[in-house]
Amino acid sequence: MINKALDDYTREDLLSILDETVDAIVLVDSKQNRYRTIARKGIFSTLISDTGVYEDLIQKIWFHLENSNDTINDDYKAFISYYREFKGKYSRKAKVYVEGDSTPHYIQMNVYPIDGTGQYVFAMDELANEEYVEEYATTRKVNTIQNTYLFSMYVDLLKDTTSSISVTEISEDTVNASIKYSQWRMMTVNMIWPDDQKQFMSITDPEYLKENLSTGRTTSFDCKMKNLEGEYIWVKLVFIRAETSEDEFRFVFMVQDINENVKELMSTMKKYESLALKDSLTGLFNRGGVETEIRNAIDLYKKGGSEISLLMIDLDYFKKINDTYGHAAGDNALKVFGSILRDFTVGKSITAGRWGGEEFVVMLRNVSEEEAFNLAEELRKKIEEADFGVVGRLTCSIGISQLRAEDSFDDIFMRIDSAMYSSKNAGRNKVTRE
Repeated sequence: MINKALDDYTREDLLSILDETVDAIVLVDSKQNRYRTIARKGIFSTLISDTGVYEDLIQKIWFHLENSNDTINDDYKAFISYYREFKGKYSRKAKVYVEGDSTPHYIQMNVYPIDGTGQYVFAMDELANEEYVEEYATTRKVNTIQNTYLFSMYVDLLKDTTSSISVTEISEDTVNASIKYSQWRMMTVNMIWPDDQKQFMSITDPEYLKENLSTGRTTSFDCKMKNLEGEYIWVKLVFIRAETSEDEFRFVFMVQDINENVKELMSTMKKYESLALKDSLTGLFNRGGVETEIRNAIDLYKKGGSEISLLMIDLDYFKKINDTYGHAAGDNALKVFGSILRDFTVGKSITAGRWGGEEFVVMLRNVSEEEAFNLAEELRKKIEEADFGVVGRLTCSIGISQLRAEDSFDDIFMRIDSAMYSSKNAGRNKVTRE
């Protein structure tokens, strides 16, 4: 290393020092999509080749998942070509991973355009300073909230331009990409869940945004979208119209990660849906739940669906159980009965629910009338043989009927109710069909 007094350094001395100091110097031709390495040392000896494809270099340096060297999903690689050109000098820090090494390396990249040629000089150095690593980690903590936004950019609809693009899964820094809004829109729709693509195209349409978003207002849309790893996650797409004059149409667009919140909400909704449709004592469908299942099945049957049979089941002399043993014993008997019904439905196209009190309704799908009657007899015998605890043995009366083409819900329900009472009038512990 040259060591002179400050006034003694020549231009050649400084160029020599830079040549010794800079870790990598790369010449890039964006038009030919090629690069050639002039000098490289340290991690750059492994990270980059002597020559190669420019877009591959971009991907290695910053267009990868930020916390690993894993490549992004192929759909997103289509955007790399728009990150090749720089409108002026450009500088950024990046985190890179050398193949075979799980430890991140922090680099400083400076880009110097060769005017009018589409060619650039990349000067890159590894930042080995421990303080920088600590600063980087601190910045990540501070930006935790902002980083729920996976993507953001500034849009000028009249000029059809984008700027200040930031992809937080790649880096916290904005990038200097040359991509039109119309291009971005037509490429991004491929990352949207197919069922949501039509609405995405509608809400991102420039004319829609101009007509429906006044200055300072926002609009948003929740949908499923591929992340950089190719997995569909729940996101919120947000458009905010900038505070500009009425004849200007500039927007900030953001993609917010809401996947965990949506999954938690769906889990909660599913729990409450279950509570709303299930009988708390037996765990079977309640009256509303089983009626909904039956009505839906009837609608499908009339559109060419499978055959349906319905059973109405009533526990015999149940009032005497409550009067003799108390309501706690009666409730326990209903729980046992519910367990028998649940076991009976396993592996079969059967839906069971508590209609009210000691009455239960069972729907059998895709079985003939004779098969349905035999299943009803099998169920009657299981109940007859079961142990109901302190109340001992119980029996039941069953009414059964096959759905007919002209039936409404009320028609078949009246028949099974009538058939069940016929079983009771005939001495109970019987199956009657109508």
